[in-house]
Amino acid sequence: MIKNIFIKIIKENNDFKQEELDILNNLYEEKFLKKSDGKYSIDTKYRIGILKVEKNFAVLNDLENEHKNIKLNFEDLHGAYDGDLIIVKRVFNPRKSIKAKVVRVLSSSDHAILVYLKDGSFYSVKESVLLKEAKQEIKSKYSNNDVLLINSKTYNVVELFGNLKDAKVDEKISLFLYDEYSRISKKDAAVEKGLDEGTGRQDLRDLNFCTIDPASAKDHDDAIYYDERNAIVYVAIADVSHFVPSGSALDLSAYEKSTSAYFPHKVHPMLPSSLSEELCSLKPEVDRFAYVFKIYMDTKNLNVIKSELFEAIINSKSKYSYGRIDRVLDNKLDQHSKTDKEIFDSLIALYNLSKKLRAKRLKKGYDFRTSEVRQKLDFKAELTGVEVEVSSASHQLVEECMLLANVEAANKVNNLAIYRIHEEPSFQAVSKLVDDVNLLGIKAKMKENVHATVLAIQNQAKHSQLRDEVDELIIRSQTQAKYSPKNLGHFGLGFESYSHFTSPIRRYSDLVLHRILKTKKIPQNIEDICTYISNQERKIDTMVWDFEDRKFARWAQSHLGEEFQVQVVDPVRAIVQTYKDIPGIRIYLDNYKGEKLYSKTKVILKTVDIVSKKIIGSIKGN
Repeated sequence: MIKNIFIKIIKENNDFKQEELDILNNLYEEKFLKKSDGKYSIDTKYRIGILKVEKNFAVLNDLENEHKNIKLNFEDLHGAYDGDLIIVKRVFNPRKSIKAKVVRVLSSSDHAILVYLKDGSFYSVKESVLLKEAKQEIKSKYSNNDVLLINSKTYNVVELFGNLKDAKVDEKISLFLYDEYSRISKKDAAVEKGLDEGTGRQDLRDLNFCTIDPASAKDHDDAIYYDERNAIVYVAIADVSHFVPSGSALDLSAYEKSTSAYFPHKVHPMLPSSLSEELCSLKPEVDRFAYVFKIYMDTKNLNVIKSELFEAIINSKSKYSYGRIDRVLDNKLDQHSKTDKEIFDSLIALYNLSKKLRAKRLKKGYDFRTSEVRQKLDFKAELTGVEVEVSSASHQLVEECMLLANVEAANKVNNLAIYRIHEEPSFQAVSKLVDDVNLLGIKAKMKENVHATVLAIQNQAKHSQLRDEVDELIIRSQTQAKYSPKNLGHFGLGFESYSHFTSPIRRYSDLVLHRILKTKKIPQNIEDICTYISNQERKIDTMVWDFEDRKFARWAQSHLGEEFQVQVVDPVRAIVQTYKDIPGIRIYLDNYKGEKLYSKTKVILKTVDIVSKKIIGSIKGN
């Protein structure tokens, strides 16, 4: 009601009810309002609007003039929080920029805020903003650094998350801050279907399918088999759509999550574990329903002759880790059965084919020498080390098989479906890439097109010590891949048509595509689905990074005063990153003197804030 009162004032509408007039008169007596000829107006010393709290500051979204929003410092909020309707008083600032402080919270929405208790007061976890002093009963019941979920109006405690000293609290914090706390606070929807409707499925249980995944994997989306004699690649994908009917409670829950969230120590799955780890997972030596591509290959010209797509029953003969298959491809066989030997022989033949397919693909697409940092946590959820995972022969074997199936799936739908698209980067982005690479001392210039430019840059960097850093700059210059109902091609992979088909256990997009391929019907809200799951994908990635940064901050806190080798990754914001021992820690410098991008130096850790995850360090000798 209060917001509507001020909207009436702004629009010079004086049709006020008595209860509205009572509020206005009180605000007039407190001199927030002026009155002339019976009309109310807002005193020019004040501004009224909705508070929007950002990461490092807050903004008043002015009701009277949306183009004159005012930036507020956290220390001037005086207990106001995100979404509150507030009055701010403008104060004199000799530098001429408008400054203001909150003088009244007019209304506040009833929602939950994540806070921590510090010296008897509530501070928001998201921004470390002082909210207000805690009630005496809360001070006596809870301890310093307890992380609490409180009601935004009453400030009563809704839930105790834990204490900042306990590393296990990080998981709950990250999930809550990114609106994914329901993954642990809600019960999964019930699974209604089982393996009881195999009629009409092709029986492929005699084929030597196998899965290749990380050693710790529990959800096996895909299994492969290669018929070398007939040059047929089989890609079997978990038939999730059989178990998750469209519009069911399971489906709505999967859509809300859109993707599984992979933390270093555990997975928060899109589907209930009874599906993701059991009924849908293509585990070895059990019958499983699969949606299978049978792809006939021209091994000479490296083309797909034709492909068939059908529902089937498979029985995977074994599950292998990437490491074990790497050893097989390197001709280092360990103890194995007769069936293993048959599978290994076919995988070696398939790998030889996949290498040729990859070489052909890279004439249009790109080969980025990327590595992935994987944190290792102990039973206390503390960081114990980091593994750098590099794409190996086994990864590339599986990847080429999955790419084959994803392209074939995209080719079997019409121009309106669900595509994975990646648009060509802008001229400005590529031009900046060329400039950045030249600053690194690697000669580069614009070529006839983007692909030729990128390949030329990679060739120039191939023999330098900065080839990985150059690849990172190339990736930064790219647009972000997303989902779209329209086929706009995939620039990075070099495909004219591409979809996600191979991971329906962990990606909602693949589940939607399976349904389209089976029913030949497009969901009416396909555009909304594509937008939502694209946004969800980015949000989940950011949430995982937030969690990992919390682990790095805890580790850094126990290593203050120590020296680390780093390289500059953001000259503008003075950020460096460790690249040895524990790679991936981002450190803000307090004595930055314009060191070049990717220049290497040594840094001493000085301070760490566990809540904000900010790590401060100094370059040694500066």
